[in-house]
Amino acid sequence: MPPRIAKLAGMGAFGAIVFFVALFGYIFWVSAPRAHGGIDSISAIVVWIALTIVLLGLIAVHVVLGRGLLALSRGVPTDL
Repeated sequence: MPPRIAKLAGMGAFGAIVFFVALFGYIFWVSAPRAHGGIDSISAIVVWIALTIVLLGLIAVHVVLGRGLLALSRGVPTDL
């Protein structure tokens, strides 16, 4: 992979993390219990826990891939 493309892909992996956090914040806001109806607090907590686990997994994978691609763009041999 050319170094320039590897750098762009690595930065894109870190950009995806920002998107994941923004998406989590939006889902957190939408699923918050409201006084005039909507989801109850127990269901909201279950949703938040489940999404947190998925989000942390996605962030971990993107950090590993992003760091590997940025190292590849600098010419450091990696296992990717």
